[in-house]
Amino acid sequence: MTEQNEIALEAEVSRKVMAARLAIGLVQGLLLYWLYASARDLVWPATAPYAMVPLMMVLLILPVLLISSLGHLRPRQAVAWLSVALAVLLVLAFHDAWRGMNSHPLLSNWEQKPFYSPSELLVFFSVVFFFIAHTLVLAGVQEGRRIAGYNTYFETAWKLAIQLLFSAFFVGVLFIVLFMGAELFMLVKLKFLRELLQKSWFNVPVICTAFSCALHVTDVRPAIVRGIRTLLLVLMSWILPVAVVLVSGFLCTLPFTGLTALWETRHATSVLLGAAAVLLVLINAAFQNGEAVVALPLRVGARTAAILILPVTMVGIYALGLRVAQYGWTSDRVIAAACLLVAAFYAIGYLWAAYQYDTWLKPVSVVNVWASFLVLAVLLALFTPIADPARIGVNSQMARLEKGKTAAAKFDFRYLRFEGGRYGQAALEELRQRTTGPDAELLRREAAAVLAIAPKDRWMLPKKFTAPVSIAANLSLWPAGAQLPASFLAQQWELTQDDQKPGCLSRKENKCDAIVLDADGDGKPEVLLLEKEHGNAGYLYAEAGEGKWSVAASVSYRETACKPLVEKLRKGEFSFVTPRFKELDVGGRRVAFDNANLPVPECGTIK
Repeated sequence: MTEQNEIALEAEVSRKVMAARLAIGLVQGLLLYWLYASARDLVWPATAPYAMVPLMMVLLILPVLLISSLGHLRPRQAVAWLSVALAVLLVLAFHDAWRGMNSHPLLSNWEQKPFYSPSELLVFFSVVFFFIAHTLVLAGVQEGRRIAGYNTYFETAWKLAIQLLFSAFFVGVLFIVLFMGAELFMLVKLKFLRELLQKSWFNVPVICTAFSCALHVTDVRPAIVRGIRTLLLVLMSWILPVAVVLVSGFLCTLPFTGLTALWETRHATSVLLGAAAVLLVLINAAFQNGEAVVALPLRVGARTAAILILPVTMVGIYALGLRVAQYGWTSDRVIAAACLLVAAFYAIGYLWAAYQYDTWLKPVSVVNVWASFLVLAVLLALFTPIADPARIGVNSQMARLEKGKTAAAKFDFRYLRFEGGRYGQAALEELRQRTTGPDAELLRREAAAVLAIAPKDRWMLPKKFTAPVSIAANLSLWPAGAQLPASFLAQQWELTQDDQKPGCLSRKENKCDAIVLDADGDGKPEVLLLEKEHGNAGYLYAEAGEGKWSVAASVSYRETACKPLVEKLRKGEFSFVTPRFKELDVGGRRVAFDNANLPVPECGTIK
């Protein structure tokens, strides 16, 4: 861009444009705060998915597009582009809401009433989608044609990327300064700024306004942006030889190490995709717009990297294929497959460019432009019903269950519940009502249990119930001659969750010391279980009504890890003493005092 063009740009982006951009940022912040407040207070639109999800997506992305368009697109062009962007956003948002994976229960709300928001994947990939689309639009308008020259795409894309990066950096530094000011005022007992920074009605509009301000400043200073870009690309390009050596070394070791260790990681595909993406970025850092003067080592490294992308991608495809063959499709694997499709396009194109010796990777420019359109098409397919990952994943898992490839006992019901959206819900409802088939009862029970899990309990580990071959065989009774109560042995311990009982009541390989004592002095025995091989806390079981035993108290790990103490318990060399502090009875609730300040003899002093 010449100096005259820079002057023209600065004149075009006038003070009125700056005021408009700041106003847009402020309005965006106020509206986003409104959405935040509705989610906090559980009122409309946060409680209506078909209102909240589209509003959130539009307010997050459309104002940024508008700010970036001012001064670069004519009003008619801006209206046309933003209308298309709005239509695409609404399609993506409504489909995201329809999928039914947007509810988030507030833990502080006893009724667990949910609020709604866009899915994290939609937000992330929408940013990628509109970054690419906005670059294509701005470059096309600048040259007055649908497919612009590669140099214009290069200039526009890197300018937008640096604008966004440094705008976020500006907002971060601004708040660092504000917090520093708050602490300074606190030194003189003035709390107003600290309290202000705790208010969302202040923070959200300030973030958006500051972000729009930074976008404007970086827009009217293209020389500064170009200087930062040049420095960044030069530094990144010199990392390329290092990446080439590492990736080459990795590929060379595969014939000797084999692929088994690679598959055992269970995240090989994501790592390989990351490696391919790094090579792509570093190649473009060296290539730039195709006209930069590049040192010979970088030219060799870029050509080598362009060749390496294909084997890395092929190994990733093979890794994903193995996982799909073993376990079927899931949402994550569908998204990985989409990423591998794009990576394969790049890999083939860059391999072709690497063998054009007379032009030094010149075809990379053509590959990059058409890959951008491919990425847009893939993202539209993923976030519309065309190739919805949730639908594909649920259909695959259900097909494997029907064909017997996945046993009913090993079927992942939680995947359908929490990652399958409305497709998973429908599949679980079908399983809950199934009446035919060898595993119908198991499928009905498990489907009903998973459907009953509240969204707030999504990340809790599933309940596990197991039983040993013989409870009596797992327990060593103490003191000598003691006997376990018959009701304790007769209890169905398999009905108690594994995380609520020691291992000796769950697995035959675990053993416990069982010390029979009368801890509460009511004349009925209690049973203290101490695991022999694991220094876990001890469980004191007491008999409740109808012969049911449950945990009444516990002994801390500090005590059970002391071998002399455990040995004395086995021999019955202990007595009961009255606690130093009585318990409080507060409204029917028992409150015990912690004796943390009392001196406790060290384990070595017990003889």
